[in-house]
Order: sequence, then structure tokens, then C-alpha cells
Amino acid sequence: MIKDIVKDPVFLQLPSEKAEREDLQTARDLCDTLAANSDRCVGMAANMIGVRKTILAAVLSGGITVMINPVIKDHSARSFETEEGCLSLSGVRKAERYEMITVEYTDMKFKKRKCTLRGFEAQIVQHEIDHFRGVLI
Repeated sequence: MIKDIVKDPVFLQLPSEKAEREDLQTARDLCDTLAANSDRCVGMAANMIGVRKTILAAVLSGGITVMINPVIKDHSARSFETEEGCLSLSGVRKAERYEMITVEYTDMKFKKRKCTLRGFEAQIVQHEIDHFRGVLI
């Protein structure tokens, strides 16, 4: 189900909680909402649709990938400064991102996964993981 985008910075700054199997509907809603906003968005965290759980959906390798309870396990020494926007906020802001990250997460079948992302895809996932800690760009 497509959900409204939360724009309240007070809510968005609250930390998220670990997701469980019973949160799979939130993951599906996140996918639907990201797809509905694909013309202007490449990633979403669950708090952006009003659910404080550590679930993100991102456009990776041309399709939507859901990461449940993602954790950055490794990252490059190199980082870069960029400007990012967010559906929950107006305008763009500067952000510092690692060029490469390795992420461990659970997929929609609750199977453990691990992937290494570089460049823009790494940037997307870092932005969404920041949402879990209440970090706004």
C-alpha cells in the first residue's frame, strides 16, 4: 500500500527499533511507496512512512532491494562530500559518504545477506541507515 511521506523532523529524529517478521507488511508498503515516487526518489527508510523500524528499500542494480536490519560491517577509508535531497525534507544538504560499504542485512524471506556497494548505491544505503539513528541530512 502506498503511504504518505512523513515530513515531521521531530518524528524523523527518533531512533528506529529492530524489525521482526511481523514487520514484513511495512517492508511491502515501503516498496510500494518507493515505486510510486520513483520519479524523484531512490531510497526510503521505514520512518519516512511513519514506522520506526530498521527497514529500508533502495533502487540497487535497477530494481528495488529491501534490507531489514541492515548494518554496515566495513567501509572504505576514502569518503567524499556530496549533496543529497530527501522526500521528507525540502532542498538539498551536504553529506559525507564512504565510497564503498559492505552491508549485512536480512531479506524479505528473513535470509541473511551480505553485499558490497560502491558509489551512488553506497550513498543511497548510507543515507537510509542514517534515518534509523534519527540523522537528517
